[in-house]
Amino acid sequence: MATRHLPTRPAEQGSRERHLDAALSVLLDRGVTGLTVRGVAEAAGASTLSVYARFGGRAGLLDALYERTFDSLRELLEGLPPSSPDGIGDLLHLALEYRSFARESPARYGLMFERPVPGFDPDPALRSAVLRTTFGMFIARVDRVCPPEADARSAAYQLWTAMHGLVSAELMLASRTPLPDWFIPPTEEANEQMYRRTVTAMMTGLGLRNR
Repeated sequence: MATRHLPTRPAEQGSRERHLDAALSVLLDRGVTGLTVRGVAEAAGASTLSVYARFGGRAGLLDALYERTFDSLRELLEGLPPSSPDGIGDLLHLALEYRSFARESPARYGLMFERPVPGFDPDPALRSAVLRTTFGMFIARVDRVCPPEADARSAAYQLWTAMHGLVSAELMLASRTPLPDWFIPPTEEANEQMYRRTVTAMMTGLGLRNR
């Protein structure tokens, strides 16, 4: 895959991973404002020159971090329990885990799906590859419960956009002063209940069912 972060010789892989671990820690602890070459170098206990040597610059570093965040989502999907006879239950479980993933680190989720870093747009080849991999795993789960006459890819996209919209709205509201008259109480239980109901309604509306 052609990306802006530089290829790494095997002997340098450990150092590169240390820098990426540092970048992820900076993102989680300080948000995107901390994602400077200097900030990541300091967190890695290295010099700014080492960041340039391994990633070519800030854009390459951010590309690599973007890839790492999607690796985390892929690992989550791979770690879900094996498929059971209750495909709808399995899909709802995936949806709830996706929400937990987003809530665990809104900064990481924002880097993946929003544009929080001014001027940074992930390398198109990289973006296509990570989305194709993770979304392909999601389509496979939807395909198990999709009517034969329906398009599993289209159904998966519609369901995912609903999940994504709910999560993004929840994170946005949580980041601001609570509204006293908002119809969803600002609690974990209320937000999960609304999310669960909406995802279930979407699956029903799409005709998804256990075969």
